[in-house]
Amino acid sequence: MLTLQCPCCGAMTEETELSPGGEAHLTRHGPGATDDDFTAYMFHRENARGVHFERWRHAYGCGKWFHAARCTVTLEVFGTYPAQTTQPPQDILDRITARRPDWTWRDLSAK
Repeated sequence: MLTLQCPCCGAMTEETELSPGGEAHLTRHGPGATDDDFTAYMFHRENARGVHFERWRHAYGCGKWFHAARCTVTLEVFGTYPAQTTQPPQDILDRITARRPDWTWRDLSAK
């Protein structure tokens, strides 16, 4: 079972107390968005095998949204951080590259 630490209230939480929110760090375009912008946001997702950044909500706890960095193959969790950040904290990126030296951060909001 996946266990994540909520960065908002500090609770170690099993996935049964959380609600998944999909891929993290996507650009959400406003009313002036083009059809291509909307298509990219709606349908073009990473669905990566390996390191993945996701949104989670502590539904049966504090109710706040947060991001988690984890490996989709091994379920190894590299860390969690508040949803208001635009990219993962450096300590989480360092933890990932220590375990997977060939991995590099790719900013999805630049799409």
